[in-house]
Amino acid sequence: MKIVITGGPGTGKTSIIKALKKKGFHIYPEVSREIINEYRKLGHKQLFLSDPLKFSEILMEKRIIQYKNSNENKNKFYFFDRGIPDIIAYLNFKKVKFNPSLLKEIKNYTYDLIFLCEPWKQIYINDSERYESYSELLLINKELKKTYQKLDYKPIKLPEISVEERVNYILNSIKWNTKR
Repeated sequence: MKIVITGGPGTGKTSIIKALKKKGFHIYPEVSREIINEYRKLGHKQLFLSDPLKFSEILMEKRIIQYKNSNENKNKFYFFDRGIPDIIAYLNFKKVKFNPSLLKEIKNYTYDLIFLCEPWKQIYINDSERYESYSELLLINKELKKTYQKLDYKPIKLPEISVEERVNYILNSIKWNTKR
C-alpha cells in the first residue's frame, strides 16, 4: 500500500515520516532538500526559484525511482514524504507553465491513500531550504488540495495534534481503509 504524507512546507510531514520510520515502517524521505543542497554546492542558491522546470524534472525522476522501489512487496505499507503530484501543485503555485504531458505521466503513478498536513501556524518555521512565508504556505496548500482532487484523490486532513497522535490517526485510518 502506497501512502503519501503531503502538505506545504513546515506542516509536520517529515516529523511524521521520521516517527513512522521509528515504528519500523518503510518510508521514502523528501528528496527536494537533497536536490537543493546538491545544486547549492554547484552555485545555485535555490534551483526551484531559478529554474523550476529543471528542478521539477530532477524531482520527478527521483520520486519515480522511489515509487518503483515500493513495488517490491504489495503487502507492505510504504510511506512517502510527498507524492509525485506535489510537483504540479508547486509549479501551479509559482504559475510556471509546463508541458501538459507531465500531468498525463503523473497519472501513471497512483497512491492508495493521501494524508494532508494543513497549515498550522504554531509549528511553522522556515529555514535555508524552506524559504516560503506562511502566507505562501496557505497558497501552496490550496494548490496541493486542488491537484490531488483533480487526480481523483480524497486527501485525509490530519488534525492539529502531536506527532505521535498524528501517526496513530494515520495508522487507524489505514486499518479502516483496508477493511473496506
